[in-house]
Amino acid sequence: MSRSTPHTPKEPTTYEQALAELDRLVVQMEGGQLPLDELLDGYRRGAELLNYCRGRLQAVEEQVKVLEDGQLKPWAAT
Repeated sequence: MSRSTPHTPKEPTTYEQALAELDRLVVQMEGGQLPLDELLDGYRRGAELLNYCRGRLQAVEEQVKVLEDGQLKPWAAT
């Protein structure tokens, strides 16, 4: 049984897109119905998406620091 040629998933264009794909992956993986190879591929993709999301959050935090004169102030929901 041969596997089809693996395609390289695209880099997400937005944080929200990455988070939605990550959520779908988690649901599939938790379902317990994926073959082992697909489970491993899903884990790898999830790790990539998680790193992307962390990077985006870090970039936004840095921008907020610049806007706040270098001091990250506590956020309060109003």
